[in-house]
Amino acid sequence: MHQYLTFIGGFPIRFYGIFFSLAIIFGCIMAYFLLKKSRTGWEECIFDLGLTIAFFGIIGGRLWDVFFFDWDYYHDHLTEIPYVWQGGMAIQGGVIFACVAAYFFLKKKNIPILPFADIVTPAIILGQSVGRIANFMNGDAFGHPTGLGYGILYPATTLAYKTYGPQPLWPAEVWECQGDLIIFCLLIWYSCFKHPKGTTFCLYIMLYSLLRFFLEFFRGDYGTYALDLKSAQITALIGFVIAAAFFIYFYFKNSIFEEPKAD
Repeated sequence: MHQYLTFIGGFPIRFYGIFFSLAIIFGCIMAYFLLKKSRTGWEECIFDLGLTIAFFGIIGGRLWDVFFFDWDYYHDHLTEIPYVWQGGMAIQGGVIFACVAAYFFLKKKNIPILPFADIVTPAIILGQSVGRIANFMNGDAFGHPTGLGYGILYPATTLAYKTYGPQPLWPAEVWECQGDLIIFCLLIWYSCFKHPKGTTFCLYIMLYSLLRFFLEFFRGDYGTYALDLKSAQITALIGFVIAAAFFIYFYFKNSIFEEPKAD
């Protein structure tokens, strides 16, 4: 595992940036495919939307990481907050900021929010799975020491090594990548059946929140926040409860969702 693909002059080409970009590209390609299959005509705007939510997602992911995970470091290194190429992006903040940006984008285009969200939701979690590969290659979002004779050994240049040295660590980011792919398959399967609009997106939030809550017990890149829980676990619990409430609400209030046809 190497952090750098090559150097152009003195400028490093990081695998983190490569896989982060691929996460956005593959997410957009999958969203385009799903929208094209739905015959709504909404796929025409997906790459513009992708650039919009990527921009705001990066801002949200970075700010979430800085203020909820690593403020002890960054309050003494404020000038390093924009250094996103070094790693340190929180997916929860990225999703929140991206969803807000998508809401206003879709409102401007007069595209109904819930049907659109239901169609593209599997693409979101697919992009997240590729994004976790970026974390793995960068040596961040790592697990705590296994205390056993096996685990991931990171290179000396990574944050994981600087934190724990040559100790075997739990493969937290690898497990999350695998868990995201399982959620992707479940969402595709759920989408094959008629369902109240809005429930696919809610199911995504619920499943990812559960995955993230339990995986945080193996994360070792930051400590507990309150009630012996980490900040990501608290936000995962909040996200699960809100998504579950809306999931139930949509089942009682919304008619069964049928993909709209293009005019």
